[in-house]
Amino acid sequence: MIQLDPPEHGPARKAVVGEFTVRRMAGLRPRIQEIVDEQIDAMLAGPRPADLVQALSLPVPSLVICEQLGVPYHDHDFFQTRSATLLSRALTAQDRQQALTGLRDYLRDLIAKKAAEPTDDLLGRQLAQGNDPEDVLSLAFLLLFAGHETTANMISLGVVTLLERPEELAALREDPARTLPAIEELLRVYTIAEFANARVAVADVEIGGVTIRAGDPVLALSTAANHDPSAFDEADEIKLDRGARNHVAFGFGIHQCLGQNLARMELQIVFDTLFRRIPTLRLATPADKLRYKDDALIYGIHEVPVTWEESA
Repeated sequence: MIQLDPPEHGPARKAVVGEFTVRRMAGLRPRIQEIVDEQIDAMLAGPRPADLVQALSLPVPSLVICEQLGVPYHDHDFFQTRSATLLSRALTAQDRQQALTGLRDYLRDLIAKKAAEPTDDLLGRQLAQGNDPEDVLSLAFLLLFAGHETTANMISLGVVTLLERPEELAALREDPARTLPAIEELLRVYTIAEFANARVAVADVEIGGVTIRAGDPVLALSTAANHDPSAFDEADEIKLDRGARNHVAFGFGIHQCLGQNLARMELQIVFDTLFRRIPTLRLATPADKLRYKDDALIYGIHEVPVTWEESA
């Protein structure tokens, strides 16, 4: 779908856009809340310091994807383990290839079962619409990659940013209405899906005193747009109360991210729940010592050691 242009793109997007309406996302909220609480319970019961990435950031979107796709709960360990391996930069390419093959085989088998016995979940509904099973498999992988590591890294980066700003975190904890504006600012600042979108100019256009001719190739970097001083005052500063939703962290136009409503909801639930339940949460390693990814297209953190007081 990402590579398609009109007229092929419209029908492909229309077939799945109904899965991501505000109403359908609201229906997922109670289960996402349960997932977040379960992961925090496990983290609190485990050793300190804990790695927030492995304890919360990766499992939450992985398990949410399971819910969306209709992966049986008894298979969630298999699915989550392979997903984490696939997205790890600490493992070898061979390990990731094996995880990729395992996930592809698992999803193909799952889709075949749903085709034989229809289910009321995203994959089942796509099959019920008459979509080709291989197209449904491609969609499953798109959702896995587009909505998994991006959300995981936003959770990690958001938590680190908020812990480094205790006064603003305290204000957010006292007034949960501040969470959504803060999320918009974090999305703008980090723009973690920092892909350079390859396009071709369809008309002459002048940008910054440079003329781009029709037919010229263009690489549009969304990070640059989200740090454009003509669009955002003090664009390189983090202002959690900025409230600007005119960022392009989710893209723009016909290819705007299908799952943005889900991403916002996941982030809101995670931040509100984590800081409410563990008010003494703090970094166990200085932020400038954290290991950031430097070999991936998506900006994020390898690990976030955190600890908390016993009374929490």
